[in-house]
Amino acid sequence: MPTNEGTTFSEILEQTQNCEDFNDALSTNSKEDQKEHSDEDNMMDNLWIKPAQSNASFESTPVKSKHEIFLRNFFEIMLQDAVFDGTSRKTKVVEWIEPENLSSLVNLHLSETGSTHEQLLQLTRNIIKYSVKTGNPRFVNQLFSGLDPYGLAGQWLTDALNPSVYTYEVSPVFSVMEEEILREMRLKIGWNNGDGIFCPGGSMANGYAINLARYNKYPDIKNNGLSGIKRLVVFTSKDAHYSIAKLSAFLGIGTNNVYPIDVDKKGKMCIKNLEKQVCRSIEEGACPFIVSATSGTTVLGAFDSLRDINVICKKYNMWFHVDAAWGGGTLMSNKWKYLVDGIELADSVTWNPHKMLAAPQQCSTFLTRHENILKLAHSANATYLFQKDKFYDTSYDSGDKHIQCGRRADVLKFWFMWKAKGTSGFEQHVDKLFYLSRYFVDLIIKRDGWKLIQLPECLNVCFWYIPKSMRHLDGKELDQQLHKIAPIIKEKMVKKGSMLVTYQPLDDKPNFFRLVIQSSGVTEIDMKFFVEEFENLSDNL
Repeated sequence: MPTNEGTTFSEILEQTQNCEDFNDALSTNSKEDQKEHSDEDNMMDNLWIKPAQSNASFESTPVKSKHEIFLRNFFEIMLQDAVFDGTSRKTKVVEWIEPENLSSLVNLHLSETGSTHEQLLQLTRNIIKYSVKTGNPRFVNQLFSGLDPYGLAGQWLTDALNPSVYTYEVSPVFSVMEEEILREMRLKIGWNNGDGIFCPGGSMANGYAINLARYNKYPDIKNNGLSGIKRLVVFTSKDAHYSIAKLSAFLGIGTNNVYPIDVDKKGKMCIKNLEKQVCRSIEEGACPFIVSATSGTTVLGAFDSLRDINVICKKYNMWFHVDAAWGGGTLMSNKWKYLVDGIELADSVTWNPHKMLAAPQQCSTFLTRHENILKLAHSANATYLFQKDKFYDTSYDSGDKHIQCGRRADVLKFWFMWKAKGTSGFEQHVDKLFYLSRYFVDLIIKRDGWKLIQLPECLNVCFWYIPKSMRHLDGKELDQQLHKIAPIIKEKMVKKGSMLVTYQPLDDKPNFFRLVIQSSGVTEIDMKFFVEEFENLSDNL
């Protein structure tokens, strides 16, 4: 705060001991001295000496007398409407409203004055009512679903504590917790040593892989940039997640330097074509530096042959990354972990517990067998956070390994689930998912009008349902009709609110549906419901 010339700050403080407030203290100074203040200084003085009324409605602190009843009512609505009703089969998966009508129904517009607690509670009900119930057993639209009670508890606790995980001093529990979880995940992969981080999504985890691969090939790039090095080339299957291309663009490599590798009929990367494309890049004078394999592709759920890809990576000195965002959960199952055989050979792995393991959104990890490379590639040594003379073991200050600064403690919900269920609970969860997907396949292959794209390798069941009126068609004519009716069926199920199942084309295939079993709260009864509902929605087309 600016002080009057000739009067020290300590003298003003001393004077305040015998005065009612700072204004009285300041008034003891000469009028001449006070006149020397600029208008701005006077304004700053007044702001400093007149704090806002305590516990004003705008202040960001909970006050028991003001907020306890509101918060209890809020959590009662959350528990009843969102958690229990939202996961009930009696509740619609979605209450569909057209975008142009949604704002007024929910009351989304903002105003100069605040809302009452009762108005906020009604807004809470509105938001829940018109949101998709992703915890509903009939939501099988994405690679996430369900509402795990222990994960939810961990998520709520995270929000109540509002931590940011970059140094041990501000986040002691979560700094150590992350190390524990990441170590266990690395052991599941097959690495006794290494490193890892929690990321804001699998896309960013894949971006970390590309950046580390580049740093591993050209360490000077961190300081000197891309100038003076060969053109870099990334290799991944044409069915891989689009984040590989997006993050390659983001990192300055360019999407034209992401070489898509052919896949076989099952959606697996073709090893011969991989080597052919690597040799092509070398002949062009470029530098092949990373292969990103996929363990569980988004549409078909295919698992690339990791051991064969590793041979190519070793031969041409390339970083071997595995995007197991979807399929990494199989590592928890002794029965199904064979699908990621060879994953221990990788340099890095993306694994999203919010997918197959049903942790709440979002919960994504990047793991590597290289112990120090994250810090070497990303550290900025910000001295206001990462001081070298701290009084504790600074190896727990993980923030400099990340490209973020502030970072949510996504670890807690996953740790809470793991403590509640144990590793064996996760194994039972994964085993049930695979059982249910096979149960659904057994149901549809015995019925008229159903046609599988292929037998599923993962939990993605891809199929066409051919309405009765179209079963006399074949060839291109049938393909054209199937392509047209998929969006119509989807619209009917959404507006009815009975279920959510996605559709998409792939290569030369017309639109087909993809039903993904990811919640172990789903049952055989739900599988039968999906079959009957598809037939009910489609047979009058």
